[in-house]
Amino acid sequence: MFLIEWGLWKTCTESEAARKAADTVMAPTDKSVAIDLYESELREDVHFRPVSNTPRSRGPIFAFNETYMDMRCGGSEEKRGLITLMTLGGLGPMTYAWFRVTFFSIYINATQADFLSVFSVSFSLYMLSIGGAVYYFYAKYGFRFTRLEILTSRHLLVRFNRKTQQVHLHRPTSCGGIATFPWRTTGSTGLYPEDDSLSVGMRLGLIWHPSHTGLPHMEMALIGKQGQGGSELRDEWEFIRRYMEEGPHAVPRPRLSTQLPSPIQAFSAQFEGLGRFFRNSSWLFKLVMLMVWPAFVIIGTAHWISLLLCWRPRWPKVIREAGLPGKPVPSPTTLSDYPPEIQERLLANADRWQLKPGKRPEKKPRKPRTPRARKIST
Repeated sequence: MFLIEWGLWKTCTESEAARKAADTVMAPTDKSVAIDLYESELREDVHFRPVSNTPRSRGPIFAFNETYMDMRCGGSEEKRGLITLMTLGGLGPMTYAWFRVTFFSIYINATQADFLSVFSVSFSLYMLSIGGAVYYFYAKYGFRFTRLEILTSRHLLVRFNRKTQQVHLHRPTSCGGIATFPWRTTGSTGLYPEDDSLSVGMRLGLIWHPSHTGLPHMEMALIGKQGQGGSELRDEWEFIRRYMEEGPHAVPRPRLSTQLPSPIQAFSAQFEGLGRFFRNSSWLFKLVMLMVWPAFVIIGTAHWISLLLCWRPRWPKVIREAGLPGKPVPSPTTLSDYPPEIQERLLANADRWQLKPGKRPEKKPRKPRTPRARKIST
C-alpha cells in the first residue's frame, strides 16, 4: 500500500483551491506545527556519525553487492490487501451480476422474437447505462485508490549506490515518480535513543529537505519493516550508513528476498513490529489474537492477490548502469524534471517546508498552581 507516499505527494502538489479548503478546517495549532522546523534542528538531524554498535538490517533487501543495495520502502505495508479486498469484493459480485442480467436480456432479445418489445429493449439499454455510469465514476474517482495496490509497481524501492554516492527512489508517478538524491543530503529518523518508546511499530524514515536538495518540496522514504523500538531503527540506519561510508565488508551480509509475489511476504507483513509487544502482552490479548486468526488469513490472501496483480519495478537504464566503468552518473533530480503543471504546484506549496531561522526557543516553565484556600467553617 502506497497511501502515505501518495498522500505526501498530494500535499506537495496540492492546488490552491484544495489547500485553501484544507486550511479553513485546520486548527491554528495544527498550522503552526506543520511548519514548525528550525535550522538548528535540521542540522542535528542530518549527520553521518555512528549511532549503533550493532548494524543490522531486518530487510527485505533485494540486491546487495559492491556497487549498490536495493531495499523495500513504503509505509503501511502491513495493511496492504485492504484496498484489494474492498475493490475485488465490491466490483467482483457487482460486475458478475451486471454482466449476467444485461447480456442475458440482450441474448433473449436477439434470439427470441416473441420476447422482443419496447420494454425489453429499454431494460437492456437501462442496464447498459447503469453499468457504464458505475464504471465511469469508478474510473474517474475510485481507480486512483485502487492503483495504490493493484496494477502498479509491486514494491517501492530505494537503491543505495556506493560508487556514485547517490540514493534513488523508485515510485509510481502518482507517488512522486523516480528520484535521485546525493547521499550526503539524506536525513534519518533513527538517530536518538530518547525516541525508543515512540518508535514501536514505526519504520526507519529517510528525509530529504529542500534546503539540501534544492527542490521546492520535501521527499521521504520509509524503509523496511516496522521496528519494535528505536534501537532497531538505529541498527537499520547504522547498517545503511556503514554500507555507504565503508562498504559491504563493514556490515553483516543480509539474507536476500525475492521480488516475486511470495505468499510468505504477504502473510508475515501483518505481524511486523508485533514480536516484542506480543511476548510482553497478557494471556487475554494472546487469546484474542488467536480468535481473530480468520481476519489475518483474509487480509494475507488479499495482500498476496495484490502482489500477483502488480508488476516487478524496473530501474531506468541510467540507474541500472550507474557505478559501472565508463557509464554516466545519474543527475540528481531537479525541478525541471517534472511537467510544467507539477512545477507550478510544487512552487506554490514550497512555503510548507520553509525553515525558521536560528534555534527553537526554550519553553518557559509553567508556574505552579496555588491551591485554593480552604474555607474554615466556624
